[in-house]
Amino acid sequence: MKVFKVFFWGLILFLVSSSFSKDNITPKNIIIFLGDGMGYNHIDIASYYQFGETGKQVYEKFPVKLGMSSHMIGGVVYNPDSAWTNFNYVKKRPTDSAASGTALATGTKTYYTAISVDSSKTKLLTILERAKMIGKSTGVVSTVPFSNATPAVFVAHNESRYNYREIAEEMILESKVDVIMGGGNPLFNHDGTSIKSERTIGAKESYDIVDGDTSIITDIEETFKYVGGKEVWNLLIEGKAGGDADDDGIDDPWKLIQKRDMFKKYISGETPRRVIGVFESRQASQIEREDSLDNGEPFSAPLNENIPTLDEMTLAAINIIDDNPNGFVLVSEGGAIDWAAHSNLLHRTIEEQIEFNKTIEAVCNWVETNSSWDETLIVITADHETGYLVGPGSNREGAETISEIWKPIINNGKGKLPTVEWFTKGHTNVLVPFYAKGVGSEIFRNYIKGNDKVRGEYIDNSDVGNVISNFLKK
Repeated sequence: MKVFKVFFWGLILFLVSSSFSKDNITPKNIIIFLGDGMGYNHIDIASYYQFGETGKQVYEKFPVKLGMSSHMIGGVVYNPDSAWTNFNYVKKRPTDSAASGTALATGTKTYYTAISVDSSKTKLLTILERAKMIGKSTGVVSTVPFSNATPAVFVAHNESRYNYREIAEEMILESKVDVIMGGGNPLFNHDGTSIKSERTIGAKESYDIVDGDTSIITDIEETFKYVGGKEVWNLLIEGKAGGDADDDGIDDPWKLIQKRDMFKKYISGETPRRVIGVFESRQASQIEREDSLDNGEPFSAPLNENIPTLDEMTLAAINIIDDNPNGFVLVSEGGAIDWAAHSNLLHRTIEEQIEFNKTIEAVCNWVETNSSWDETLIVITADHETGYLVGPGSNREGAETISEIWKPIINNGKGKLPTVEWFTKGHTNVLVPFYAKGVGSEIFRNYIKGNDKVRGEYIDNSDVGNVISNFLKK
């Protein structure tokens, strides 16, 4: 009996200590990849085009592979039975990037347009703010304007995602983040062409470009909204924008970069303390470049070589913040997957998904070369699915079984567009994929919400925010 008691209490002590140690893991580095609008089929169409088969993306071999629900307050809570018996169920009151992003960034559900505030519009602590509180460096990178909803939720707080100027002001002038990279450059058009060649009659105001050339802008407020207004932009150019990022009582101004060469320069070697990179497009990186859309082939239009790729920005951001002995937390967003899917542009969606995939490959290589999976955690997921992208012939009258209602994407071989059908230009509430690898990745399995008959076990987006927040507690 005595031997049994010793064994019993020894076992209890082991289980308690094991649980404690697992729940108190703090990865040195956390890198979160968000494919905005990316569903399972968005990954598959890129894989068919890239490889002629699925299952080839580096993250599809990660040890933790789950589904993730993304409903918001006032939305429809995901129900596996309803989702696979009623084709239109997932189109009801779909979530938005702001609400879903807030759940990912804070662990708290909120309303449609909220930027890291709760339903009463009270500010929520984001994972990047938590990381700074324990001495880590932080950054956010995107292929769309940095003040857009998904990158913004990790840095700013606002009652509406559409208050771009206010959001950008907070990100630039008040936040403690170390790296911000994205679009929104007021000196360029949406397609990445310079405004310096434009002369618009009847303009409201002119603006002095850095090199002395004066261009006429039709709406100064609209042009500068993504960067916090003309005054904030001028402060950035002068090297005077930015508050105290390290609580030493001294302001830490941003180093502004715009040209691709500067993004590439910072991939290695010495870097400034804080960098804000606003690439040369007023909106997204490549999606709005001049194109023969009736061609419909990925990469048929030459890429804008003046704009950095997502992997260049992400690797530069890592190089800027990876010297901190306490580690870092970085968010990298493939934001224009969503933009292409909103327009149901198959070739553009594939382009953006491939760029996202290549960035993840590059960062996995960085982990294995410069860090290790024992100190770095990588999480890959989406805020929601966009476009209701499925196979042709889906949702036909008289269909009853899952295989009859949801037809598969047709694979036409490597280098050829797969055959698909889109069923909305908006968002849906379908489960999105979730992948994780590295220290602490198995903890996400403790938050399973259910078992989907097609996607398997799934968690919720708020679980992601809460798990990462727990990693970052003092």
